[in-house]
This record gives sequence, C-alpha cells and structure tokens, in this order.
Amino acid sequence: MKDRKSILLSSLIYLITNLVGLVGFFYPFFLPLLSADRAQAASPWLMTLLVGFCFVALLLEVQGDALNARFVALLGVLVALNAVLRFIETAIPGPGGFSPIFFLILTTGYVFGARFGFLMGALTLLVSALITGGVGPWLPYQMFTAGWVGATSAGLRVFRLEGRRGEVALLVALGAVWGLFYGMLMNLYFWPFAAGLGDQQWTAGLSWIAGFQRYAAFYVATSLAWDIVGALGNVLLLSFFAAPTLRALRRFRRRFTFIYQAEAL
Repeated sequence: MKDRKSILLSSLIYLITNLVGLVGFFYPFFLPLLSADRAQAASPWLMTLLVGFCFVALLLEVQGDALNARFVALLGVLVALNAVLRFIETAIPGPGGFSPIFFLILTTGYVFGARFGFLMGALTLLVSALITGGVGPWLPYQMFTAGWVGATSAGLRVFRLEGRRGEVALLVALGAVWGLFYGMLMNLYFWPFAAGLGDQQWTAGLSWIAGFQRYAAFYVATSLAWDIVGALGNVLLLSFFAAPTLRALRRFRRRFTFIYQAEAL
C-alpha cells in the first residue's frame, strides 16, 4: 500500500510539473495584454516551482527503496558528466545549434524511463547553467524542454526493440525531431513579446492558423538553419555511440536490480 501511494504521489508531482511547464510556455497567448517585462518576471517563479518539484521528486524516489536510491545516485553522476560536456561545448563552441548534452538525455530516458529522463534533462540544464553562467529568464524553459526530451525517449520502449536491430534508428529519428523541436519550443518563450517583425510578429486577436503561419515564417527566417545543425549533431552522435552507450547503461540497470534482489532475500 505504501509503495502504491508513493507511486501515485510521484506520478502526481510529475503531472503537475509538466502542466506548469505547458502553462509557462503558452500563457502569453491567453493573456495578450501582458507586457514583456511582466512576462519575464514570471521566469523566477517558474524556476522556483520546477526546482522545487524536482527536489520533491528526488526525495520520493530516494525514500521508495534501495533500488531507487541507487538510480538517484546514478542520476547525479550522469547529470554531472553531462554538465561537464556542456561546459566544454561553451568553452569550445561547436557549429550552429550542436550540443552533445542531448545524447545522454535521450539514451538515459530510453533505458531508465520517463521520470529518470525528465530529471536528467531538467537537472542537466540547471547544473550546467550554474557552471557556465547561463542563468537567465530562459533557463526554466530550457529545463522544461530538455526534461521533455528525456521523458519522450522512454516512449520508444513501446516498440519493444531493446537490444534488437532498429532501436538505434528510432533514437536517431527522435534525436533529429528534437533537434528541431527544441528550438521551436524555446522560441515561444519570447516570440509573443518580440516587436518589429512585421508579418512574423504575433499580435492579439490573431486566429490560431494566422498565428501559426507567422510563427513558421519567423522560425524559418531566424532559427531553422541553426536547429538543422543541432539535429544533425544528434543524428551523428546517436548513430555512432548509441549502441555501446545503451549496453553500458543496461549493465548498470541489471547490476542495480540484481543487488537489490539479493539484498531483499
């Protein structure tokens, strides 16, 4: 009964967290009179809520059982490793929107599940921002979006291709999609308040179709080329390194599960 309550509470925390993220991205379209300054003032609140929810989620995971505690420890190591990769990326900038951090976010979410993947994405962006000085009004949006990258990769497990031909191809395809979609989502945190864009600017009273057309024109003109490079980077990294990385992550998963089962005897 206790485990069921913990699972339900943990699931509720993740659900609320994701709803907060969706509201954070899309509320400007429902509050058209909100100024850009007041909208940016909401960023610290989003940040506080997201970090708080992540902290509560980690506490719930650790208090569950010894197996979850080991996975949380592994999460900390992987987040630190990914944060170092982003520091290297910042020190030695790659071309366009290429970033190596999404490789581990995608692969860990695929192996360990949606909750692990969400925390991996969100905490990677938080820790790496603190290291690189990339803290700003954009950070909570980056954390939510990176969390969704990790969570959605777990959805590929429905195809039941673990260890089989084709699973890397699925991850490559998802990496390509998120290489573009990450930028599309991130633009939304400031696009409703951008001025001087002519027919690429969002204004109150536009229909959803007209708004989509204007945003598409804005995205193609400002971000598409940048994000294509990011998508290609994801494709290359996953194509060459996903298979050995998945094998290594699964060894950790099997070892932790075996130790937990042995301790339970």
